[in-house]
Amino acid sequence: MSRLGELRQEAESVNNKFHRGNDVDGKHYWLTPPDLYSALDAEFKFTFDPCPHPLPTGFDGLTVEWGGSNYVNPPFGSIIHEGRKKGPTAWARKAIAEWENGQDVVLVYPIDKWILMLLERAAEVRNLGDVKWLATEDGSVGPGTGRHIACFVLKGGADA
Repeated sequence: MSRLGELRQEAESVNNKFHRGNDVDGKHYWLTPPDLYSALDAEFKFTFDPCPHPLPTGFDGLTVEWGGSNYVNPPFGSIIHEGRKKGPTAWARKAIAEWENGQDVVLVYPIDKWILMLLERAAEVRNLGDVKWLATEDGSVGPGTGRHIACFVLKGGADA
């Protein structure tokens, strides 16, 4: 990388919200509690952490090859990576790519409780894509949300 590229990357890093910390107290490194990590490690026997802390100089978990069994606690927000804003989708893509290469991946990430409630009970979850919903006023086709829509299929009620 050229010196100009290094300086640009450094400036992006400094201006990155993740590196500045939150607006309340400036904290931004949130590590996995040891008891949670130990329980998961006992089960999955981790050999690699693509999101280590402290982060070694020049280390990039989104571009390096991961190990055989990986514990991934990625940044919970967006970061600037290679000049572009990247968030949880980048980590999900990398995790899937590593899984497709035969690696085990345990990725932790906050999601809404209602999603977990549905996942625990759903017989099936479908990706409907970016649905172009219809306006109630005139039935015209909307632009879509720009986000994919999940379809949770729950069958049979509480006794099933």
